[in-house]
Amino acid sequence: MPRIAEARQPAEPTSADQKDRYQRILKAASKLGAEHGLERMQMNDVAKEAGVAIATLYRYFPSKTDLFVGVLHSQIQRLGETPAVVSTGTHADAVADILIAAGHRMLVRPQLATAMLQANNAAQLKGGREYTEANAAFHRVLLDALGVGVGAAEDQDFRMVRIVEQTWYGVLVSVLNGVITMEQADEDVRLAALLLLGPRYDQGDRA
Repeated sequence: MPRIAEARQPAEPTSADQKDRYQRILKAASKLGAEHGLERMQMNDVAKEAGVAIATLYRYFPSKTDLFVGVLHSQIQRLGETPAVVSTGTHADAVADILIAAGHRMLVRPQLATAMLQANNAAQLKGGREYTEANAAFHRVLLDALGVGVGAAEDQDFRMVRIVEQTWYGVLVSVLNGVITMEQADEDVRLAALLLLGPRYDQGDRA
């Protein structure tokens, strides 16, 4: 009976040259994903655009799902390093400001945003390093905005940011599908943050 190959975990770049190739791949995927979306984009085209061998691309990103989760992860990392908005309001406002700003940046390129969200959904089923790191990075940004921080976060805090994160993803999908406008999305995100986070983080109910 033929042996069934196990899913391989993506390699992690360590040297300066590897990190440079890795970033070129993400940049190429962002460009081509914005033009063609997840399904129509070809991995060979990404390798050519990035100036790397196809084997190098697959070493770091075994599938298009891994690749676009990597693109999402890179955007989240930039969000954490340079917050787009410094809120002067409540903790719920701070989280809403971050999510709204991030949503606006993503939706500038709708096909790329759709590709990242599709990849993120698919990655939930198999996990993997890119998905785990992307999730952890996003949760860290939100916990910091809540004034908690990862080190002091309790199980309830992680559940709260997961719920807010999934709500935000759902709102973005509604915009991409033409169900609601960007203005309505902003109002929905702010209301969700107020209702979900306000009682615990702004009204002293966090025990």
